[in-house]
Amino acid sequence: MYNPRKIFSDHLPVIAVRGVIFLPASDIRVEIGRDFSKNAITEAENNRDGHVLLVFQENPTIEEPEFSDFVEIGILARISVKIKLPNGNYKIKFEPVTRVRLNDLIAKEPFYLIDFTSVQLIQEDINEEQVLLKMLTKEIVENAKFIFRDSKKVLESLNKGITSEQLSDLIASEIRIPENERIKYLKELSINKRLKYLLEDIEKEKTLQSIENKINESVRKSTDQNQREYYLREKMRAIQEELGDSKQSDAQKFLEQIEASDMPTKVKDKALKELKRYEYLSPNSAESNVVRTYLETLISIPWAKTTKDEEDINVAIQKLEDSHFGLEKVKERIIEYLSVKMLTGKNPQTILCLSGPPGVGKTSLAKSIAKALNREFVKTSLGGVHDEAEIRGHRRTYVGALPGRIINGMIKAKVVNPVFLIDEIDKLVMNDRNDPSSALLEVLDPEQNQFFSDHYVEEDYDLSQVIFITTANYLQNIPDPLRDRMEVIELSSYTEIEKFHIAKQFLIDKQIKSHGLESKKITITDAAIKIIIRDYTREAGVRQLERLFGSIVRKSIKQILTKKLDSITIKQDNLSKFLGKPLFKNNQVLKNDMIGVVTGLAYTMAGGDTLEVEATYYEGKNNLVLTGNLGDVMKESAMAALSYVKSNSQKLGIKQELFERNDFHIHVPEGAIPKDGPSAGVTLATALISVMTNRKVNRFVGMTGEITLNGRVLPIGGLKEKAIAASRTGLKEIIIPEGNEKDVEDIPKEVRDVLTIHFAKKIDDVIKIALLD
Repeated sequence: MYNPRKIFSDHLPVIAVRGVIFLPASDIRVEIGRDFSKNAITEAENNRDGHVLLVFQENPTIEEPEFSDFVEIGILARISVKIKLPNGNYKIKFEPVTRVRLNDLIAKEPFYLIDFTSVQLIQEDINEEQVLLKMLTKEIVENAKFIFRDSKKVLESLNKGITSEQLSDLIASEIRIPENERIKYLKELSINKRLKYLLEDIEKEKTLQSIENKINESVRKSTDQNQREYYLREKMRAIQEELGDSKQSDAQKFLEQIEASDMPTKVKDKALKELKRYEYLSPNSAESNVVRTYLETLISIPWAKTTKDEEDINVAIQKLEDSHFGLEKVKERIIEYLSVKMLTGKNPQTILCLSGPPGVGKTSLAKSIAKALNREFVKTSLGGVHDEAEIRGHRRTYVGALPGRIINGMIKAKVVNPVFLIDEIDKLVMNDRNDPSSALLEVLDPEQNQFFSDHYVEEDYDLSQVIFITTANYLQNIPDPLRDRMEVIELSSYTEIEKFHIAKQFLIDKQIKSHGLESKKITITDAAIKIIIRDYTREAGVRQLERLFGSIVRKSIKQILTKKLDSITIKQDNLSKFLGKPLFKNNQVLKNDMIGVVTGLAYTMAGGDTLEVEATYYEGKNNLVLTGNLGDVMKESAMAALSYVKSNSQKLGIKQELFERNDFHIHVPEGAIPKDGPSAGVTLATALISVMTNRKVNRFVGMTGEITLNGRVLPIGGLKEKAIAASRTGLKEIIIPEGNEKDVEDIPKEVRDVLTIHFAKKIDDVIKIALLD
């Protein structure tokens, strides 16, 4: 029907072939699955004597190609064998007839119908063709085994004798090259050019084979034949080095993570540069692990991700109230801080430092700030840190180098705007060689921390969106430049009243729940709670108190289980069965008014307390004896008190001979407990005046205040705690410096109601109230 020797035109149904290129001399077998191709087969068998047009898609992923998607040269072929497969598709063998040029698409439904014209091959210089054939034949004979898919078929055809046109098509069909490179043999009509293409492709295959042989030889020399596993790994390494394709899967994973991250452009460029280094490093080298760790760190650092802040200040206030009892001034300052943050949308220019004794809630208060703002919370403790590298990280030149605590904290937070608690900032270890506080200057300075530099990361990191909060027990241990960058909020020790409410509202329920009990199973009366606070604890915070409640709950559970009880109540009467004998003894008011014995008010880290100051004199040489484990400041206060008494002896009605012929002894009981501070000055002076004038002291009066040589009474600290201690002890009146009048409002109302508070400007005011006639 069609004569391949002549030029002819026609139109035929089309079979669109994907992913493979056939040539006229090749064995053409195609699985037909698309509907338009099945329709084309039916049309060819019924009306075209089995003739179809095989066309080739340049992009195999297109399901419904257009005319422009086909290679311009196709193959006219005839159906030879058709087999129907179980899946409904057809497996068809075609007999190729000739190459044709596609002219135009006539129809797409129900099958593709294309107009075509046959093409004739171009024969050029016959001498050149013979030379090319000779060269090609030599290459085929020498290299057939590794350059052809079916070398036996090629060699048999060559021995039988075939035309140069058939030979070029056969070799082009069998040579091991990518299918997209095979298109040139389909489109090329010049036989000589085809032969040249073949020689070029054979030379490429020979080069690749030479490289492979070189790799194999390199591997054989570097490995033992008996170590198969080692041999395979070395071979893979050699292949990767030769192809420049080392650690591709790892590198690709890193590349995807870097591209998906929110790194700044400068940091991303640095990461890509390190990734390129990583690709060329040997997997077994130490440097490879260093670069890998560095890349993982850069990817895990948050660069732009944030959390949305709470915008309702009332919600923030309620969250603080729910989590903390008391601390009104502290909470007020924090609410002011949060208000500025919510109004401006920016972090306030101050760094908060929560200062106070252990256990008063500094860390939990920082957590509450994070909760009130709906921010992530992260904490790092600086206790015992003595190296700047702990803050800024180690340089990557060191083995095992890692980023510092600040960057590690940001990695844990996973956002750039957490609440970051720097705990125990007063516990930094500084000496002549190391000063880690210097590294914190940049972190805690709002003007500088947007360009924080970590030695390990080596790129600027923005900390300006972080809310930094620090905690400390002793402010005097914080270097001045560092302290200057922070606003100190002091948390004093809890009063007994505050501890009572904290226990009632938080601690007891927390311990009951943590031990898996229902709250109705255990009841602790108010009287029992107060006794636990007074007789079993001496602390500023509530940690020991919470542990005691935990002990009570555990012993209660034991009784409930062993005695089959429904519930248990802890009262004042049975408390000792759960906690044993009281651990501490509280001072009480003296039974009688005495000469030379005065009740002073003291402040300790565990709260307020009272102490008795005793004075006496005996025959001697005007010496002052001080006992009771007194500190230097308190000793100086005693000297100042004695000097005041001596200089005002005439006004006080004391004879001068008394000083010349006697020694004076001041003692503060409980000598095992260290005592210090200036606030006992008026107490010491009153005791001396009492014993020298032989006047009794009102046992229901307590006092506190610093004394000067001219008898002035100076302000003191810890008034709230001292007043509560006075009330607890049973005192009815207290004398405080006039300068502390402004602090009286800090004293709880229930304490003010039971105490008469006197203000003293000079020691004369104290004597009038304290000494009895």
